[in-house]
Amino acid sequence: MQRLQLNIADVPVALLAGGLATRLGNVSATIPKAMVDVAGRPFIDHQLLLLRSRGIRRIVLCLGHLGQQIEQHLGDGASCGLSLSYSHDGPTLVGTGGALRRAMPMLGPVFWVMYGDSYMDIDYRAVLARFADSDAGGLMTVIRNDDCWDRSNAVFEEGRLSCYDKIHRTPDMRYIDYGVQLLRASAVESLLTQERCDLADIYRTMVSQGRMIGHEVHDRFYEIGTPAALEETRRHLATPARVSA
Repeated sequence: MQRLQLNIADVPVALLAGGLATRLGNVSATIPKAMVDVAGRPFIDHQLLLLRSRGIRRIVLCLGHLGQQIEQHLGDGASCGLSLSYSHDGPTLVGTGGALRRAMPMLGPVFWVMYGDSYMDIDYRAVLARFADSDAGGLMTVIRNDDCWDRSNAVFEEGRLSCYDKIHRTPDMRYIDYGVQLLRASAVESLLTQERCDLADIYRTMVSQGRMIGHEVHDRFYEIGTPAALEETRRHLATPARVSA
């Protein structure tokens, strides 16, 4: 594969925000997880403000459960300096891989993939530069975890990502996927052949074949997948510096 010259403003994000949020219980009974209040505004607002501050300008939101509420809230993104597009799962959820498959025509040759329930404050330009300087089909950001935030699922040693598996975990797994990936469309199109599939399976295959590199980050992520995590994220984003960003 050919090395790339990439401008961060030109590389779109596929933001996966279509989950049912069953672990949040009544908090998300009538609204999608992305619209849950965090420090006085919907969580999705915090995400988009962060990404814009890091130079990202194009985002495709992959929506499912109650996704129309997100689209009505955000519109085309012009008011916040972003270009927003939408890809909907439809009446049947198709998994993270299926959602990405539907969004692919809107993404172009290189794109980010991120989780819609996580706040990931890292140096995105550095991640993009690392990927552009490689011939890999994909890049996975990883962070040293040691089963702290969730079960570790990756082996990353001496700068090399050698194993990733969310199901069959091994004692040498000290890292966890951070939630920010970069992909070449040409590398994943042949793997996204089923209507419903999980991106974790796609990533596992790419890593095992040596087609996905790792990039270590050090600032922890925050997420809103459970009531406890939601409260922790609310505390983190309630500081004046965060709210006014």
